[in-house]
Amino acid sequence: MEGNARYVSGEMNQRDFSAGRAARAQGQAPFAAILGCADSRVAPELAFDQGPGELFIVRVAGNFVTPEGLGSLEFGAAVLGTKVIMVVGHTSCGAVNATVEAVQKGNNLPGHIAGLVTAMKPGIEPVVKAGGTDLEQRSVVANVQANVRRLQTEKPILGDMVAAGKLKVVGAYYDLPTGKVILV
Repeated sequence: MEGNARYVSGEMNQRDFSAGRAARAQGQAPFAAILGCADSRVAPELAFDQGPGELFIVRVAGNFVTPEGLGSLEFGAAVLGTKVIMVVGHTSCGAVNATVEAVQKGNNLPGHIAGLVTAMKPGIEPVVKAGGTDLEQRSVVANVQANVRRLQTEKPILGDMVAAGKLKVVGAYYDLPTGKVILV
């Protein structure tokens, strides 16, 4: 979060990325993992002002847990030693908006895009059914929180590490206009 404050203020650390290249070739020890959206406007290394080797990043449109993403996050925690996983959604998320629209109107999306909506629907549908204002924002947060809960209890690796106090799983969203990351 300190890195995000630097990013928002425009006072990011200056780095020579080539300086640590040889050391990074020997291995990695990221301190955190990010489950984020594939949206090209959200770059976790920049948003958190971190250099190569510091974050272990898994990205998929809609920032939800897939079997491959779960295996990757387990590898990050159990093998590489990440101490925190942050699920990061963002404002103006096309995947969230498509899911909201599909819940509201029953849209049939083409190709494998429908699979994204199917995966995200359990976390978002209760918010849509409840109605009210700020539906997009509440849906982004609900999707993040649903995936945080899943990762916190996913057995055998992540759930056990969380229960033992060796891993923290938290949620946040990235505000595109300001660059600020807000914990949820």
